[in-house]
Amino acid sequence: MAAAWWNLANYRKPAPPIRSTKKKLITRDDWEKRLNDVKIRKEDTDRLVMNFLVTEGYAEAAEKFKMESGTEPEIDLATIKDRMAVNKAVQSGNVEDAIEMVNDLNPEILDTNPQLFFHLQQQRLIELIRNGKVEEALEFAQEELAPMGEENQSFLEDLEKTVALLAFEDVSKCPAGALLDVSQRLKTASEVNAAILTSQNHEKDPKLPSLLKMLIWVQDQLDEKVYYPRITNLSTAALENPAV
Repeated sequence: MAAAWWNLANYRKPAPPIRSTKKKLITRDDWEKRLNDVKIRKEDTDRLVMNFLVTEGYAEAAEKFKMESGTEPEIDLATIKDRMAVNKAVQSGNVEDAIEMVNDLNPEILDTNPQLFFHLQQQRLIELIRNGKVEEALEFAQEELAPMGEENQSFLEDLEKTVALLAFEDVSKCPAGALLDVSQRLKTASEVNAAILTSQNHEKDPKLPSLLKMLIWVQDQLDEKVYYPRITNLSTAALENPAV
């Protein structure tokens, strides 16, 4: 019995088998052969380029690419200039003009998206505060934004943060001071841009950046298993020899 207890007390589970951690090496010639075996139609790459140009608002480039490649855009290219005009107005702080232009494009965009409309009105309030129009800002907040805040708690919280800017002579000391940064204009402009694209039955984000992110993710997964020629410079897509 004592011997059995001693054997049990000193029992050690057998160590798991040692697995080889050596990664496989794929040569440059073999890797390029594999890449060449993947057939991608030119029409697909052309549509990918057109999608990027349209979504990002490069109207002239999209028109030229259409002529050179014969690729038809998914939306009327004339609407790109209108969309970019809205974008420019928001980024310049001319939010009231931007709202009018959005309504000219499609009144349903703001009618069916109360959050977007609130954010545009909030941006108008921010611009009044930025320009030192205190009384006008308070009046605008009370008459236009307060009723919206009563209907939606999240709107009320954003309104309170914005109005808090008026309580600080030095807005850099205000917890909500970032609202006066250019990044806030860009955020609002991006939201409007996405809403216009959605109203035109177009993706709000270009496909190309998503594919590049997927490429980076796939390479990270491969790095754990094999040595292979990888792409480190996405702008040139040049293959680098595997670092063994």
